[in-house]
Amino acid sequence: MELGVDSFAAIVPASGGATAAADRLANLLDEVEIADRAGLDVFGIGEHHRPEFLDSAPAVILAAAAARTKSIRLTSAVTVLSAADPVRVFQEFATLDLLSKGRAELVVGRGSFGEAYPLFGMRFEDYDALFAEKLDLLLQIRANTEVHWSGKFRPSLSGQGVYPRPLQSKLPVWLGVGGTPRSFARAGELGLPLMVAIIGGEFRRFRPLVDLYRETYRRAGHPPEGERVGVHALGFVADTVEDAKNVFFPGWARMFTDIGKERGWSPVSRAQFEAMCGPGGAFLVGDPKAVARKVLEASDALGGISRMTFQMSSASGETVAMRRSIELLGTEVAPAVRSRTAVRV
Repeated sequence: MELGVDSFAAIVPASGGATAAADRLANLLDEVEIADRAGLDVFGIGEHHRPEFLDSAPAVILAAAAARTKSIRLTSAVTVLSAADPVRVFQEFATLDLLSKGRAELVVGRGSFGEAYPLFGMRFEDYDALFAEKLDLLLQIRANTEVHWSGKFRPSLSGQGVYPRPLQSKLPVWLGVGGTPRSFARAGELGLPLMVAIIGGEFRRFRPLVDLYRETYRRAGHPPEGERVGVHALGFVADTVEDAKNVFFPGWARMFTDIGKERGWSPVSRAQFEAMCGPGGAFLVGDPKAVARKVLEASDALGGISRMTFQMSSASGETVAMRRSIELLGTEVAPAVRSRTAVRV
């Protein structure tokens, strides 16, 4: 199993203005470098267009990371494809692939926030139709240098070439999904690897949806090696369970309480957090032994997974603890998980 980190480049709005933002991005690049040295498999950068995140241009951040790393794969997490131009997205990540010597990946989705749609002149009401059409174009560009394509939301292409081409013969494209059955089935129909965002509840509740993906994938006749399931989950590692909880909780509570105000949720509580960190809960928060055990339990609950990425952005203000968490994830959690999964295989 591959393990990695996803970041939204979180920052407290108005906490020092441009200077604080520059410092946060510098720290983020340090985190990617630590993840690479620690032996983690992948580092992802999200895409948001909100004051509390600095990841509106993920390919730029990943390109800077490519220059400072050697082995770790670099991916979006996720690219909001519904509000983007697939030609430009492909060009950016093909360029990243060349810069990183074949380490670029894309996770594409519709996004969990709506700000990108009016920002780029799209209607949020069209978000699914936009995504389906633009995903089709992205996959056509991946397969063909010269593209013939027409759709509803973007001008047609009549054989224009899309350059540069990536170093990898087939740039990896994962489909990022939440909890909509149609999204899981779409990934299976298209033969794409699946990345599931599980930010609450229990891992086992997603098993029917993952099974739907697998059944649809196999029924469509795609090659077995392309069937992959990844999970993006909230997680944090420290030397003790209590240290991990105490570092991660304040930022998580602030972030999800603020989001809750927009969406009509009740404020989150410490009791909810403890439940999510406990047996069956979907938070991977604790010491290395506890986190490794829970990763393996999550994989079992979902019938086996290929990748687990930790969303640690809630603790981004705790620079020393964040770096330690990434180091522990790479040097202690990952080897324990890999040894157990290798035995199972």
